[in-house]
Formats: sequence, structure tokens, C-alpha cells
Amino acid sequence: MVLDIAQQASVTSKIFAFPLNAWYVAAWDHEVTNKAPLARTVAGRPLALWRGTDGRVSALADACWHRLAPLSKGAIIGDELQCPYHGLRYNRAGRCTAMPAQQTINPSATVPSYPVVERHRYIWVWLGDPDLADPGQVPDMHQMDSPEWAGDGETIHAGCNYQLVLDNLMDLTHEEFVHSSSIGQAELSEAEFEVTHDDKHVTVSRWMLGIDPPPFWRKNMRDKFPGFSGKVDRWQIIRYEAPSTICIDVGVARAGSGAPEGDRSQGVNGYVMNTITPESDRSSHYFWAFMRNYRLDSQSITTQLRQGVHNVFGEDEDMLIAQQKAIDANPDYEFYSLNIDAGGMWVRRILDRMLQAEGR
Repeated sequence: MVLDIAQQASVTSKIFAFPLNAWYVAAWDHEVTNKAPLARTVAGRPLALWRGTDGRVSALADACWHRLAPLSKGAIIGDELQCPYHGLRYNRAGRCTAMPAQQTINPSATVPSYPVVERHRYIWVWLGDPDLADPGQVPDMHQMDSPEWAGDGETIHAGCNYQLVLDNLMDLTHEEFVHSSSIGQAELSEAEFEVTHDDKHVTVSRWMLGIDPPPFWRKNMRDKFPGFSGKVDRWQIIRYEAPSTICIDVGVARAGSGAPEGDRSQGVNGYVMNTITPESDRSSHYFWAFMRNYRLDSQSITTQLRQGVHNVFGEDEDMLIAQQKAIDANPDYEFYSLNIDAGGMWVRRILDRMLQAEGR
């Protein structure tokens, strides 16, 4: 390991602010249409999103300049958004183009407009300095739309701060206890792991060699190799990209078949794709998918995997909500860290540096 986290200072459990000079997912691509605006709150900012006649997505602050009526309750008129209260219209830049009962438009009649990128089946928005909104900085989730991978996912509206979800994903030893009937096993806590990091990424790698596969992975091995039995080599490689995207390379292969050296042909490989968008201090939008690189044409496997992961993440959600309630009941309590928290600690340090760079 790079860091003995148990020797570090304790971490406060108080809720932190959100970096704004960053890309966050506001919605799945299919959620935003040209039929009606979509309301979604990202990092405390209520937004109205819609598609124009060319299919391009726009995002405005969800409050009319006139009386703060929510634009998301209005109508899409061509490429513009019409306020539901008095009919003011706004273009994609947030400038009012029409007012009721008058031809002169007040030059101050504008609402904030936010940069948008559609990529990896998601709609990403940037709430900070628009001059810094580089589409090249959208987190890498290429498995989501690669022809070499198949899968699907869902959204969890999680009743907790987004950093608690990041903590949960960066330390998977909790699987032994929270998910004992599906993906958990004692070897998770027993195995060594390695943590590496830079100014934007953190990676936690764990290999478990010559073990019995847990039920979830045994089923997946039999989907690819009917009748499979025996030991496996299992891996979890967790890759974080700031501010809140975590892609987890997971899988098992026949024990001793060369998976640690790079030959995964005798196994099954998946990617758990996670990007977590803060909504408020105590709620978040958790977008996830499970992608696989075998039996790509099987909708049955896609559906079964989505439902299986849905059930697993439901157990996580229950725990995270309970944790948030305990934090609210003990606002001055400090978290204490174990070695297993090393990845999550580096994530929090990266987020702290982002906030400092924004002067917050």
C-alpha cells in the first residue's frame, strides 16, 4: 500500500460543499426530450433541460427572470423554453426573446445558461466558470457506448451526501457484510490491496486468488461456461476520476488461467459504472450501469444483471441512508479511518483541493 491511512488524522463527518468547475451527470440521454422540459437539481442548482429541433440539449436555471416561476413546468417552443406563468420565452443562451403585451424586451431579462455535453449515454452539465468547461474533461466511461460492451443501468435517488456514496464504492470490503448472499466473501477483507493516485485519479486494486466464487460470479461463469465448477481468481480494480465518477473493473476467471498476468479469456469481466451527482447536502443522484464483454447479444443476461445489481445496490442504499441519519444526529462527530479507507481518503483530498482552487 502507498499509505497507512490508520496513521492519518481523523476525518470530520460534516457535510462539504460541491466543486462547481466540473462535469456532473444531470440525466440519462433518453430522459431529455423535445416534448417537455426535465427538472433536475444538480449541486443545489435547479435546472430545466430540453432538446431543440436539432436534438441538442440545453440547460437553463429553473427560474424565470420575471417571477421565478419554474421553467421546467413550461413548454418547448422550437428551440426555446416558454415560462408557464406569463409566457416569457428564453433561447438556449438564457436570453429572453419575447414578453407578453410588449415589444420592447428588458435587456436584463436573462437566466443562467450552463454548458452541456452529451456523452456515454449521459447528459453532463458544468455549473462553474463556463470558460473552463472543456468537453475533453468529461470523465472516461467509454464502456457505456462501446460495441465491445453490453449492459444497462438505472438511477438511484439516494438520501445521503454524495461523498458517502464515493466512500462506499472506494472500499468494497463492505461486500462481505452488506452483500453476504450475492457478492460478499471473507477473502475481500483478507486480501492485500494497492492504492495509487494523482491529482485527479485514485485507483484501488485487489486480487483474490484460488477462491470459491460467490453466487453472483458463479452464475456469470456458468452463463459463459455452462456447467462451470471449481476455484477462481477474482479481481476488483476501482478507478476514481474527479469529482465523482468511479468505474470498477470486476470479474473472475478459472484459477491459474493467467488473469493476473492479463489473460482473462477463461473468465467473465464486467465494469460497474458509477457517476454520482450531488443534489443537496443530503441527497444525490446515483447513476449506475453494469457492462459486460461476453454474450453481448443476450438481452436476457442484460436484464438479469441489471436486476441483480439493482438488488445489491438496494442494500447499499439502505445502509447509506441510515449512515446519513446518524451523521445528522451527531453533527460534531468525526470519522476515524482504517487502512481500508485509503482510497476514500485520497478522494476527499482531491475534492478538498478542487474546492480550495475555487476559493471555497
